[in-house]
Amino acid sequence: MRANPANLVALNNSKETIMNDFEIFSQLHYNDTPLVIGNAWDVSSAKLFEENGFKAVATSSAAIADTLGYKDGQNMSFDMLLENAIRIKRNISVPLSVDMERGYADTIPGILENIDQLHEAGVVGINIEDSLPDAKLRSTESFQKIISAIANHLSRKNRQFFINVRTDTFLLKIPNALEETLNRAKAYEAAGANGIFVPFIYDINEIKKVVAGTSLPVHVLSMKELPDFSILADAGVKRISMGSWLYRAMKRWMQQTLTSIQTDQNFSSIF
Repeated sequence: MRANPANLVALNNSKETIMNDFEIFSQLHYNDTPLVIGNAWDVSSAKLFEENGFKAVATSSAAIADTLGYKDGQNMSFDMLLENAIRIKRNISVPLSVDMERGYADTIPGILENIDQLHEAGVVGINIEDSLPDAKLRSTESFQKIISAIANHLSRKNRQFFINVRTDTFLLKIPNALEETLNRAKAYEAAGANGIFVPFIYDINEIKKVVAGTSLPVHVLSMKELPDFSILADAGVKRISMGSWLYRAMKRWMQQTLTSIQTDQNFSSIF
């Protein structure tokens, strides 16, 4: 029988301490080996990650949106996102984090309400990003206020929840992306973030500078140019995501297979 990570027991001075999902998830960001997180889009993909040894699962907003017929960027509803998270969490035993994009609300109270619903569903954390729909960044100060409001809200309610803040400085190719990333990482850390996610950074020297510039666990995204996991570990990276790339690869395989079926006029390419 597969062990449930939420019921793993750590022995400390002969006393048993049961770690909950949040504690397990948080601890995974402070190991010598980075947390390679599986980015799922439905129950089936989430279960495959768990069955193949992934210690935590996170949702991919882009992949989920595509399966539902929407473009990425909060074009599906929050209810759709929540229902997907509920279904996944009911079927896996490892911790689940959710890609919340910009929060699925235009106001801070709306974002907080959405976070409450995810927490009640058993989700242990979120990604929340500092970019806007017009491919621009929020001001550091305005996004810092959002992070602070989330952290204070969770503290008041005595809720454990991992706030992984995504900054899109490199993704949007802004001028002086490294300097801006370092400034934002400090601001978000001061506001109460638990982690910093910098998608589209891949130069190992820049990654090292980000790691040195914050005490938060640094999180990077899979890219062709991204160094091997061992190199990232030596640089101090604590979390690595595959984003929607596995989903995209699956679709490419399906396209190639469908082309083979049409060309071969048989189903040998499936078996």
